[in-house]
Amino acid sequence: MNFLSLFLTSFASATLLPGGSEALFVYLLSEHLNPILLLVVATIGNTLGSFVNYILGKYATDFALSKGYMKEKHLQKATSLFEKYGAWSLLFSWLPIIGDPLTFVAGIVHYAWWKFVLIVSFAKLARYIFVYLGFLAIS
Repeated sequence: MNFLSLFLTSFASATLLPGGSEALFVYLLSEHLNPILLLVVATIGNTLGSFVNYILGKYATDFALSKGYMKEKHLQKATSLFEKYGAWSLLFSWLPIIGDPLTFVAGIVHYAWWKFVLIVSFAKLARYIFVYLGFLAIS
């Protein structure tokens, strides 16, 4: 049940919904659960949540434009910025506030899904490793 809770929390916190999974991750570490398995579960959940943002960006763009939720000039600006910094910007997908929109924009510009998954997985894993190392330093 602990691993399922971590997966769901990690998944939800990576979508455009507010939330964080680090506190639960640290709590489960303090309960002496397998840290490697916790890293894997949290990373997979968080990456899949970001992939939901990607899918929404990829397939909701026309709808958002037609309903006026997004303007064409903003789409063009996001596209040009992402094409310039795409892969590098996805390394910041783990950051609060800006990370979720970055993954959404990757979908809007139809960034290659397999590159997206590789880069975002790396970024999410690095974040959880950093949290784990912080936990080890204070425990």
